Amino acid sequence: MDNLEKQLICPICLEIFTKPVVILPCQHNLCRKCANDIFQASNPYLPTRGGSVTSGGRFRCPSCRHEVVLDRHGVYGLQRNLLVENIIDMFKQESTSSAKPATPERTEEQAMCQEHEEEKINIYCVTHSVPTCSMCKVFGAHQDCEVAPLKSMYQTQKTELTDGIAMMVGNNDRIQGIISQLKETCRTVEERKRDLSSKVAAEQEEKLNYIRGLTKKYKEHLEQSSKTVETGIQTLEEPEMAVFLQTVKDLLKRTGEASSTSHLEKVEQGYEAMDHYTVNFWREGRALRSIDFISDDEDEYEEVDGGKAEAGVGGGASTAAPLPSPAP
Repeated sequence: MDNLEKQLICPICLEIFTKPVVILPCQHNLCRKCANDIFQASNPYLPTRGGSVTSGGRFRCPSCRHEVVLDRHGVYGLQRNLLVENIIDMFKQESTSSAKPATPERTEEQAMCQEHEEEKINIYCVTHSVPTCSMCKVFGAHQDCEVAPLKSMYQTQKTELTDGIAMMVGNNDRIQGIISQLKETCRTVEERKRDLSSKVAAEQEEKLNYIRGLTKKYKEHLEQSSKTVETGIQTLEEPEMAVFLQTVKDLLKRTGEASSTSHLEKVEQGYEAMDHYTVNFWREGRALRSIDFISDDEDEYEEVDGGKAEAGVGGGASTAAPLPSPAP
């Protein structure tokens, strides 16, 4: 029976489920009232009617943190768990039938007053916020204090604690949502950083490949030109005129081709720059620096100037003294 009772405890009010019992999509159960309390705490700005939220919203299961999304009926749109309700009825009947009369051991568990050891604590001192006994109210330290029934204060403070827990659950959900948003923002920033780094690296690699290819073409041209020069020097040393004339025509053609570099591409000035990945706020800075703010001294000067001018007009015969020139 003890194990069964543990399974019938609501995770919010920590007591046996109060009907109606609703079942969440995650298969956990709650008292409908407790579910409504959590829902209101998680959605404080939704319209209410009769103490219940009347439009859709969401909250998290207090047992597994699964998000529960509700329609316009709110918690009244959740399905009742009739099986659990029937089990609760049978459990209560079985507990009632098997209940035994109170034993002295049970009496020992009752809280007793420390001042009057034979008196049970049965009232609550509202003035000092402590539970006490009737003797303390009549003859003891709480004669002039405001008191309330122990049961009513128990229910009141238990409700306050339940509401506080529900509010904390709602606040924790909101904080978790903020944390999730921050993590998502961090991931977005990192992804953009990777994308930008990839673009910069790809453009740098493209430029490097182009420069390497162009360097290779210039080296090949230089090598061919050097060979032509060497051949030309050897031809100049040829003593036979006929042999010289047989080879010089082709050599002159090769010399002209080697002397021209028009077929080779040239790198534009600033080709290596990556300025399009930088942001220049020079104009904005110049605009900000050019703003002329009025100082308090200038305001006071204008007020004094206006006051003296009025005095000069009203006085008639009086002559206004010349004002000092403002400092540059």
